[in-house]
Amino acid sequence: MESAKQPVDPPKKRRIGVLTSGGDAPGMNGAVRAVVRMALHSDCEAYAVFEGYEGLVNGGNMIRQMHWEDVRGWLSRGGTLIGSARSMAFRERAGRLRAAKNMILRGIDALVVCGGDGSLTGADVFRAEWPTLLSDLIAAGELTEEQVQPYKVLNIVGLVGSIDNDMSGTDATIGCYSSLTRICDAVDDVFDTAFSHQRGFVIEVMGRHCGWLALMSAISTGADWLFIPEIPPRDGWEDDMCSIITKNRKERGKRRTIVIVAEGAQDRQLNKISSSKIKDILTQRLGLDTRTTVLGHTQRGGAACAYDRWLSTLQGVEAVRAVLEMTPTSPSPVITIRENKIMRTPLMEAVQATKDVTAKIHAKDFAAAMTLRDAEFKEYYHAYLNTATPDHPKMILPEGKKMRIAIIHVGAPAGGMNQATRAAVAYCLTRGHTPIAIHNGFPGLCRHHADKPVSSVREVRWLESDSWVNEGGSDIGTNRSLPSEDMEGTAKCFELYKFDALFVVGGFEAFTAVSQLRKAREKYDAFKIPLVVLPATISNNVPGTEYSLGSDTCLNTLIDFCDAIRQSASSSRRRVFVIETQGGKSGYIATTAGLAVGAVAVYIPEEGIDIKMLSRDIDFLRDNFIRDKGANRAGKIILRNECASSTYTTQVIADMIKEEAKGRFESRSAVPGHFQQGGKPSPMDRVRALRMSIKCMQHLESYAGKSRDAIAADPLSAAVIGVKGSQVLFSPMGGADGLEETETDWARRRPKSEFWLELQDVVNVLSGRSTARAVDTWTIYESM
Repeated sequence: MESAKQPVDPPKKRRIGVLTSGGDAPGMNGAVRAVVRMALHSDCEAYAVFEGYEGLVNGGNMIRQMHWEDVRGWLSRGGTLIGSARSMAFRERAGRLRAAKNMILRGIDALVVCGGDGSLTGADVFRAEWPTLLSDLIAAGELTEEQVQPYKVLNIVGLVGSIDNDMSGTDATIGCYSSLTRICDAVDDVFDTAFSHQRGFVIEVMGRHCGWLALMSAISTGADWLFIPEIPPRDGWEDDMCSIITKNRKERGKRRTIVIVAEGAQDRQLNKISSSKIKDILTQRLGLDTRTTVLGHTQRGGAACAYDRWLSTLQGVEAVRAVLEMTPTSPSPVITIRENKIMRTPLMEAVQATKDVTAKIHAKDFAAAMTLRDAEFKEYYHAYLNTATPDHPKMILPEGKKMRIAIIHVGAPAGGMNQATRAAVAYCLTRGHTPIAIHNGFPGLCRHHADKPVSSVREVRWLESDSWVNEGGSDIGTNRSLPSEDMEGTAKCFELYKFDALFVVGGFEAFTAVSQLRKAREKYDAFKIPLVVLPATISNNVPGTEYSLGSDTCLNTLIDFCDAIRQSASSSRRRVFVIETQGGKSGYIATTAGLAVGAVAVYIPEEGIDIKMLSRDIDFLRDNFIRDKGANRAGKIILRNECASSTYTTQVIADMIKEEAKGRFESRSAVPGHFQQGGKPSPMDRVRALRMSIKCMQHLESYAGKSRDAIAADPLSAAVIGVKGSQVLFSPMGGADGLEETETDWARRRPKSEFWLELQDVVNVLSGRSTARAVDTWTIYESM
């Protein structure tokens, strides 16, 4: 222990410590990087506590000051580079006394803790005890009153790092989507061998008290059966499971069987349900050649996915803001996320609600446990049940309520289109509706609906759509053509096939198509049916939503590309890569990818590019390379949206940098192009496709039995489903307050207000570019 006589002068700057504790999770490094750089940007000093609370107790070299360059390249690294350990010493008051002394000696009075509920509980206990710990240290002669005086208040901010996503009050925890990606990749790989040999596979995933990973992986992979701790199967589940699997194989024609089981799965008497037990049942009762795969710690490893990089970065930035805004009486906050909104929640409220779920499970009060989980969890669970299993007689609607629902894809292909269609088809069949796929968009409808022997307008069977569960692109075909090219022909086809509702999946073209159909209702009664748009585009430029299917898949593909490029740039030490991203006149993809890969600069259409901006950025690069002095991971990435400037193209910018570098460093350009549209959709796009597609179906069926004029008079009969802040809601397209009038920039094909623009400031802060930018700048007028 360090000497109590060591003088401690109050630091001129605020000192903020950061530690990771408990099980490691992908994205923790991104959180540490964000805390360190945001603290430095806020004129504070940053300290990393190595090996979690154990480092806090031991002090010495385990508490180190961190500088800007110390966290370079951390975004793409897995695990936690400052280490994590489960500290027995910190659980005892004597250990916390040592920890408090070490913090005083370092002048640290604020701590950002990234870990699970146990780690965050320990942090809050530490804060509650802080005044008495300081009194005990003074009484024991370990510290003097003068040393303690500047540090009377300890501020704690929590970040939830957990692959299980088991914290109440937040939609996602740092690491959970990366872990889900590992699981889905593994199950996708198992598909081929399962199909080839008509085998069954029992996949065991992590989740001792929380079934989030199991549930989301079951949705993402179309599993036949699911076991999670919150809702044990009813007694006699063995017969139920065998019955469903038999029907799926014999009546529906499935060649593969997938069962997902959480490690904490149990029956209603709390007896463990093991993967080996499930395998034995399938083998002995059904004669099914069944194999078991326990994924284990592979679920924790590897680099963080795009979402976890984005989440950890924004939450790390918010944690520093929370520290600086806290008062002595403020409750310790934990940084959470609801849909797309970063929020602060009282830490102990979230921890207690999490512990209550576990207590309810142990008390066999499973209904209460499910109620305590977020509403979204329960919604996903019932959506899975209603679409994965074939028999739901209670859900079949009476004849007068059944509808013929047409499904069409419009615009460029995007990850999640197939999954949205699959979910819509499964829901329709469960309810008794008739799902009708329109192949190849509106041209397919008008030109090929009468083709023989195969029409472009045909009903979709369950087995046909089931294989779309993990496929990218659009299996029913999509293009950018609009109904206005043949509005009369479109109306005749609507009448001919007796469409009662239209479900449109796509990007800005889909939004435009529904706008045209809505306006044409005055002339054609055929369009007086409910119309709904589910945004699906990598550009994420549809009015009425902050999230579009396909954007997450694109981001993951793009960061994989950028990580590989950065490795090349770093190997050459002094190299800059200018990478061109897609996105049309919306800079969303470029900006969020820039956040996820730690780009030096991001050029977007909303801001444009001018010669002064490029000059400043070249000076910034020059200064960076001078300071680097051949350091590792010194490669730089600049992202440029394809429409950021018609003059300063990707190649021109790379050439300008090379010319101005005068041989001190070099530059290259890279254009990933349509590679960004991705292969297999990301798990986030898959699960959100299911949830939002089913909401769309429920919205459409609410119009069953209404007259055409009554439907047309309802503003929400032509609507867009979207994520807005912390909500998922439908927005009307028409009317004085509709999206077309109030939120759409038709010339630039994007929303008038783009929620993500503030992320540009975060990109610049964390790259250091914001401090390098001059105050005086030219005004940019974007070309139309």
